Amino acid sequence: MDDAAKLVLNGQEYPLPVVVGSENEVGVDVSRLRGESGAITLDSGYANTGSCKSAITFIDGEQGILRYRGYPIEQLAEKARFPEVAYLLIYGELPNAGQLDKFRQDLTYHSMIHEDMKKFFEGFRHTAHPMAILSAMVTSMSSYYPETDEDDEYLNIVRLLAKTKTIAAYAYKKAIGQPFVYPQNSLSYCANFLHMMFSVPAEPYEVDPVLEDVLNVLLILHADHEQNCSTSTVRMVGSSQANLYASISAGICALWGPLHGGANQKVIEMLSMIQADGGDLKKYVDKAKDKDDPFRLFGFGHRVYKNFDPRATILRKAATNVLDRLGVDDPTLDIARQLEEIALEDEYFVERNLYPNVDFYSGIIYRAMGIPTDMFTVMFALGRLPGWIGHWKELREDPKGRINRPRQIYTGAVERDFVPVDQRG
Repeated sequence: MDDAAKLVLNGQEYPLPVVVGSENEVGVDVSRLRGESGAITLDSGYANTGSCKSAITFIDGEQGILRYRGYPIEQLAEKARFPEVAYLLIYGELPNAGQLDKFRQDLTYHSMIHEDMKKFFEGFRHTAHPMAILSAMVTSMSSYYPETDEDDEYLNIVRLLAKTKTIAAYAYKKAIGQPFVYPQNSLSYCANFLHMMFSVPAEPYEVDPVLEDVLNVLLILHADHEQNCSTSTVRMVGSSQANLYASISAGICALWGPLHGGANQKVIEMLSMIQADGGDLKKYVDKAKDKDDPFRLFGFGHRVYKNFDPRATILRKAATNVLDRLGVDDPTLDIARQLEEIALEDEYFVERNLYPNVDFYSGIIYRAMGIPTDMFTVMFALGRLPGWIGHWKELREDPKGRINRPRQIYTGAVERDFVPVDQRG
């Protein structure tokens, strides 16, 4: 392969270096194009633009491959626990026994939030969306734990991972009018979250090991996914040298949208709508096939994966285990199972690779676990924290790092003179 591509513009030839990644991904480096030619590239939505070099996550959408730091997602989901995957994404290698023990202890020790922060919850309406609360509370943590030197970085990373799950559980308790439940040092990361979510003073919650395990898998599967909207937002904000909490809060806000982290919520809302309309699946499948009908099925296909989403393959089995374990009698989930069967067998869906994706199965599992729909995106955020932190840290440590500053092609009015208001027609 030539070590440079060539761009011809107005008869002038410009060499563009070719960059090859560790998995043989090929990119054309245009970073010097504007300085040499005065021109920029235009790529709406950055769909064909690499904004950085990263050693964290590799995705091959054609082959259905997802790896964290080289480890296949299938192996991590089967054998690892969320704290060690978090350590891997943030620090580059799996922790040894001593490192993992310390990391787990630190995550447990820092699970409590400052008592003063509980007063912030009093200022939110009970109807406030938990993502609004989560982003605001994460930002507020910077006022309690400011960065003063490099030694604070590890502590702030631990604090963020440990306390965000507590904030998330408190947001849920605020919404339903129940008292906050403190974390317990004897519980694992995932079990502690379930304990804080579902315990009530008169009725302690016994954490089901099956639910603890499936939550562990869900968090791992959502831990990172390369340069998506929220991760790119974290890197964008972090490039200004904004602190960790501000950068992560920005990522939470980006994740909130229904086209990103809110997709599994849209799945359940869609299933509920079908159920409320009599459960006529054929009607809605036909609508989905009609290109002139605005109705779309949420939870099928993926922008990145052109085959089966590897995370969905893992969650399909997990969803079956959870539904069978809990024996949930829910008409909405019955519709989900019927829709899954149609999508896996119907020629229209199979030909177009419109398989159920990770949002479809995660929505089903969270509903079966008793987690309310408006908390689904919060659950996504809890899982994505390690990836966001890893990208923020990678950016901070890049000696060639610079503040992000995309360019644009201006399409507005050309120069014109100001007209006083009394002379305007």
